[in-house]
Amino acid sequence: MLLAFVAIVLGLATLVWSSDKFVEGAASIAESFGVSTLMVGLTVVAFGTSAPEILVSGFASATGSPGLAIGNAIGSNIANIGLVLGFTSLIVAVPVHPIAKKQDLSVYIGVVILVGLIFVDGEFAQFEGASLIIALIIISILMVKTRSKITDPALITELEGLPLETDSDEHEVLTRNQALFAFFIGLVMLLVSSRLLVWGAVTVAQAFGVSKVIIGLTIIAVGTSLPELAATLTSALKGHHDLAIGNILGSNILNMLAVLPLPGLIAPGALEAGTFSRDFAVMALLSALMFVFIYLPREKEIITRSKGIVLLSIYATYIGYLIKISI
Repeated sequence: MLLAFVAIVLGLATLVWSSDKFVEGAASIAESFGVSTLMVGLTVVAFGTSAPEILVSGFASATGSPGLAIGNAIGSNIANIGLVLGFTSLIVAVPVHPIAKKQDLSVYIGVVILVGLIFVDGEFAQFEGASLIIALIIISILMVKTRSKITDPALITELEGLPLETDSDEHEVLTRNQALFAFFIGLVMLLVSSRLLVWGAVTVAQAFGVSKVIIGLTIIAVGTSLPELAATLTSALKGHHDLAIGNILGSNILNMLAVLPLPGLIAPGALEAGTFSRDFAVMALLSALMFVFIYLPREKEIITRSKGIVLLSIYATYIGYLIKISI
């Protein structure tokens, strides 16, 4: 049992480190081949930062734990809104970028509705998982086309999603060989840490008789959301807190369209009890609140401390309830 807990802690720590190396290497490789930084941010960096969730869910589904994979995807979204956005807003009021409000928020709410329609019957079939992948491809193409037309340098910098230090003196430029090494070592360690994390989580769940979904919703979800928490907090502390909403919405969209489809494609079947009525419902509630907080009142469009307290309170209550029913 101790070994399983060590595997979870070590797996989470390595997952965060390897994700950073993987994204850094992939972005540098793309740039070395002449790919624009904006396109790198919209593609390589966007998908790279979701690599922990994708790999963990893939391994979980392939090893007979689709509930853990689904819990990871939904739980990560719950953590991103309730914990990451809620906690960040306690430090600094979070303004909403116009592009995030007009495009990303609308896309995310549409994706939540789509997933709700898929889950309402309590089944997750292969064609439903495939439909989410198709939606991901369509949305990605539309976003790339729309944002590639942006010419404002300030907006381009905000949309790149690359390291926050824009000064060439502060940001280390990797050679192609260094970038390749960072990419491959990051990829290998992502695979190893994901497998280690899934094994530890499944072992703990079996030992304590806890549902794998609960483990996915709590330990795994929070662990794989650490990169988003770190990025959002760093943005706030460095004065780039207007990127927080964009980071969270982008991550949540990918969780629903790139992470969630994997259990449907690899291990389709009935959803575990409570997945729709409890977990998806909480995610939908937090998503609806975020929507309301951004649009009302319209003249502010800011996530204030009081709104953050509401989000954190709902998250804490939800986690407390999960712990209660697990004991």
